[in-house]
Amino acid sequence: MNTKQLKEFNIPFVGLKLGIHQFEYEIDNTFFEHFDYDEFNSSNISIQLEFNKKSTLFELKFYARGTVNINCDVTNEPFDLPIENDLFLVIKFGTAYNDENEELLILPHGEYEVNVQQYIYELVVLGLPQKRVHPGVEDGTLDSDILDKLEELSPKKETLKKDNEEIDPRWDKLKNLLNDK
Repeated sequence: MNTKQLKEFNIPFVGLKLGIHQFEYEIDNTFFEHFDYDEFNSSNISIQLEFNKKSTLFELKFYARGTVNINCDVTNEPFDLPIENDLFLVIKFGTAYNDENEELLILPHGEYEVNVQQYIYELVVLGLPQKRVHPGVEDGTLDSDILDKLEELSPKKETLKKDNEEIDPRWDKLKNLLNDK
């Protein structure tokens, strides 16, 4: 993905003293639109970045906290999904740019700044669960037409009992053979 770099995510490390530096970013859907990512109805995420400048390398610790409003995979009802994820990245210098390793970024000698927007994007998007289920589905408090229809179409417990009661008694003899081992 050849995404234009957003200047507010550039960190000019040349002017930074050795040691730990804090950066904060508040991101919402305009950030994700930049990546053509439109699965969120809305988002409100705080990114904390701890940038540790050492003499030969940098250590970056990203922390994402906040919520995204997303549609439930079961009912399609929108809900606020809490986001909490972190990422550790080491930046070293080499002959050529290389970001093939997800925990190591190599910048060419002579670079004076690094853009962290891709790491923030991945931190949030990869922090999402595979299946996004409304908490009301799990605890039974969500009132939804789709859930009502799923309940209506699911097999009833009484039906299952009746099916079990009508089993031919000869099958019980076979089950006993299995249990006698």
